[in-house]
Amino acid sequence: MFQQRPNRQSGLTNALTLFELTYHAAARRVRATHNNALMSILMNMLQAAIFVLAFYVMFSILGLRSSALRGDFLLYIMSGIFLYMTHAKTLGAVVGSEEPTSPMMQHAPMNTGIAILAAAFSTLYIQVLSLFMILFIYDVAFTPFEIHDPIGAFGMLLLAWFTGLALGLVLLALKPWFPGFVMIFSTIYQRANMIASGKMFVANTLPGFMLAMFDWNPLFHAIDQARGFVFVNYFPRNTSIEYPLMVGIILLMIGLMGEFYTRKHASASWYARR
Repeated sequence: MFQQRPNRQSGLTNALTLFELTYHAAARRVRATHNNALMSILMNMLQAAIFVLAFYVMFSILGLRSSALRGDFLLYIMSGIFLYMTHAKTLGAVVGSEEPTSPMMQHAPMNTGIAILAAAFSTLYIQVLSLFMILFIYDVAFTPFEIHDPIGAFGMLLLAWFTGLALGLVLLALKPWFPGFVMIFSTIYQRANMIASGKMFVANTLPGFMLAMFDWNPLFHAIDQARGFVFVNYFPRNTSIEYPLMVGIILLMIGLMGEFYTRKHASASWYARR
């Protein structure tokens, strides 16, 4: 009766099981903010629209529209805001995902890897759907627009998502050991990226001493490169695609090792310390 049954499933079956569990966990994450998944998406669209409107009014009042790129001004704003929101929300979702000692982990098929993937992909799903809906409404209801290289621009959105996932994984591995530090750091990082992400300006217009203040940030590179794909007359000279990609891979490896170590030493008594 207590004999352990060996796992005779094939690799393909295990992969399909992982995808199915990730799908259901991601659907649960989408409904986390509202019982209706459609309302969760609409709330995210409203938040993105408010961001765009706020920056449009701010640029107009401060007279900064002339310093933007030649082309659609709202597209310039949205190219920064969408990448920023994807990066920040992915980081927050991964940091807030299920921990090794959470009650959800007591269910046999569930593990921290599925929880992390569900948090990341549910955020990407909501952000991409909101992006296409807002762009569709803007194109149909207001003015037609053209993106120079939509595939490249979408690739930069995925790069911003990937770096947010990687950094969030590192913070998730540290969270059981330093919960206060992780929450403070993630909040400060997301707030600092309101400016440090470069969504309010372009790298080509910055002097050298100011460029050094921002080029450490992988999101800054992703947003600047995205504008190079969105606008035909902008060529980013001071940023690269390789830097955020390499930073994301390094952080991902560190996060995976840290999460493995934390999971092996997880204890339910951690909750008593919080």
